[in-house]
This record gives sequence, structure tokens and C-alpha cells, in this order.
Amino acid sequence: MESQETPLCSSLDDIRDNIDKIDTELVKLIAKRSKFVSQAVHFKKSTAEVLATDRIDLVISKVRALAEQVDLNPIITEKVYRTMINTFIIEELTEFDSLYKEIKQSYY
Repeated sequence: MESQETPLCSSLDDIRDNIDKIDTELVKLIAKRSKFVSQAVHFKKSTAEVLATDRIDLVISKVRALAEQVDLNPIITEKVYRTMINTFIIEELTEFDSLYKEIKQSYY
């Protein structure tokens, strides 16, 4: 387990500065994840594959376990991940629908 020591802050401003730095890193990581999600849609052949309920269950189980390892409430982690995954699925379904229409139009 990786050490997750949090420095003791001396003011609210200090805490907010640290949170802002973490937010910057989180947004970069979400952007990186988003690019992989956008690539994945090109390998899926149906909306069921986009919805991938088995994969969602696997991811949720994995991140809950990771949360426990770093002493984070797994309920918070699951809620954050379910929101993120659901949002990505909506984006992926839109892109899948667009790709499907392009393929369909090229045949007719």
C-alpha cells in the first residue's frame, strides 16, 4: 500500500491551494481516461457492448478495493465512479450512434 500522507496545513487558504492542485491533476487524469473511452467505442459492435454492465461491475469492485487500501470511503469512490462511467457511456453512445449512421449510410 502506497503512503498517502497528507501534510498538515496551517490555514484554510493552504488547504484550498492543495485541493486546487489535486483538482488540476484529477482533471488531467479524467481527460486521459476520456481519450481511451473515445478509442474504445471504435472496437464495439453494439450498444450492449457500449453499456458493458459486466465491465462496470468489475471496475466498481476494483476501485472500491483500491479505496479501502488508501483509507477512502468506498461508497464515495463508487458514487464518483458510477457518475463518471454513466457520463462517459452517454458520450460513447452518442459517438457509437454517429459511427453507426456513417457505416449505414456508406452501404446504402
